[in-house]
Amino acid sequence: MSSTTRRNFVIGGASIPLLAACGNGLNSQGSQRIDARVDSAIEFMYSEVPGTRELARDAAGMLVMPLVTEAGFGFGGSYGRGALRINGATVDYYSATSGSFGLQIGAQQYAHTLFFMTEDALREFRYSTGWSAGADVRYAVNSEGATLGVDTTTLLDPVIAVIYGQAGLIVGATLEGTRYARILP
Repeated sequence: MSSTTRRNFVIGGASIPLLAACGNGLNSQGSQRIDARVDSAIEFMYSEVPGTRELARDAAGMLVMPLVTEAGFGFGGSYGRGALRINGATVDYYSATSGSFGLQIGAQQYAHTLFFMTEDALREFRYSTGWSAGADVRYAVNSEGATLGVDTTTLLDPVIAVIYGQAGLIVGATLEGTRYARILP
């Protein structure tokens, strides 16, 4: 064996464990599961939160996180996976993670959708290495069966968040500090 062939063999053999660690198998059904959950979450949101269908129509894109699980006992955290939809089609998959510390005990699950109301906001989200929800996100609230709390000034906000389908023992949900990162399901 020549030294070049031996070097290629060693380098190739050493890369196998690194590739195996990726864990997103070529024939995995991860993307189909996420898309099915996103479809269900969108239908639930449209039926339970009046005004969201109009938001979706006016948005440049929307990130739907169909199931976020949050738990805490002093330290807390949350995690969920979802899809970015533009014109009704999935273009990317994302994870949402957050961590917190403070007076908290319990667990909850919820869904949320981020509506990107401008092309600039959508572009900033898509091309960032890890986007965090902060003070620039406007929360639209559904109050007791009324229409969504969206008015003409809200529609000028670049990102509108809607949280729905809450179940669990922690009161309230916020997306501040949630970090979104592109994933390969």
